[in-house]
Amino acid sequence: MTMIYVLDGTRIHTLEDFWLVMGEAVNGPGGYFGRNLDAFNDCLRGGYGTPDDGDFVVEWHDHADSRRALGYAETARQLEIRLRRCHPTNRPSVAEQLAAARAGEGPTVFDWLIEIFEDQVPGALKLR
Repeated sequence: MTMIYVLDGTRIHTLEDFWLVMGEAVNGPGGYFGRNLDAFNDCLRGGYGTPDDGDFVVEWHDHADSRRALGYAETARQLEIRLRRCHPTNRPSVAEQLAAARAGEGPTVFDWLIEIFEDQVPGALKLR
C-alpha cells in the first residue's frame, strides 16, 4: 500500500521549518530524521520513516507559499550559515553561491529540496 505524506506549505517559512514539517509528516508529531540536506536525502531513500521500497508519495500542499518563503532571501541566509561552518577549501564556492543568491540568481532552497526529491524518488512529489 502506497504511503502518503502531506506537507502543509503554510507552515514552511524557513529551511528549519521544512525539517520540522517533513519530520512530522513522515514520523508523526515530534518526528525527526535529521536537519540537513544529507539527512533529507537519506530519509527519502527509506529507513528513516519512509518505506524502504520507496512506495510513497509526498503531497506538498500550498507549495507556492513555501516556494516564496524558501526563495532567495532564505537561500542567502542558509548560505551565510554554510559559509561560517564549511571547510576553508569550500568557502570560495559557497561565497560565489551566496553572491548569486543575494543577486536573485541561481537555485533557491526550494529548488534544492525539489532536486533531492526528484533524484531520490522521481515522481513521488506532488505539488498542490
